[in-house]
Amino acid sequence: MARPFNLEVQESAEYLSKSLKNTRTAFEKERLQMLWWIKTEQVTQHQELSRRLGRDGSTVTRWLQRYRQGGLSKLLEVKTAPGATPVIQGEMLSELVSKLESLEGFSSYGQIVEWIEQKWNVQVKYKTVYSLVRYKLGAKLKVPRPISSSIDEQAISLFKKTFP
Repeated sequence: MARPFNLEVQESAEYLSKSLKNTRTAFEKERLQMLWWIKTEQVTQHQELSRRLGRDGSTVTRWLQRYRQGGLSKLLEVKTAPGATPVIQGEMLSELVSKLESLEGFSSYGQIVEWIEQKWNVQVKYKTVYSLVRYKLGAKLKVPRPISSSIDEQAISLFKKTFP
């Protein structure tokens, strides 16, 4: 025999319907759909709900427990892994940013690794520095380009005439 529901959905059917239309992720849509079916009494048994959602009964039970504990916000909460704490942060990061913005800057990412090691006595991988500077900070290194002192003006003008 299937279990009946002992759940009172606090949100109105209109609110749930509107939220369903505006949701962007399948994660939210499944859960809102579940609540809407319960609120509109289209589903009255736990087993029927899990069959409609295509989820195991234990998953549906876990979702219902989360809703009972904290409401809609707890049900739709996305848990993310905390990840590792950044090696370059705080004062070290702010000083690196100011040095990157200065006129002298750095000529290579290896030079940044060495600077961090000398100044802060911290071992940082090249890859870490590269991804931080290039992608997170969006900075580009100031690499001096060699300028030839003996530019042959005649060769340049001949080249320009040949290939207009």
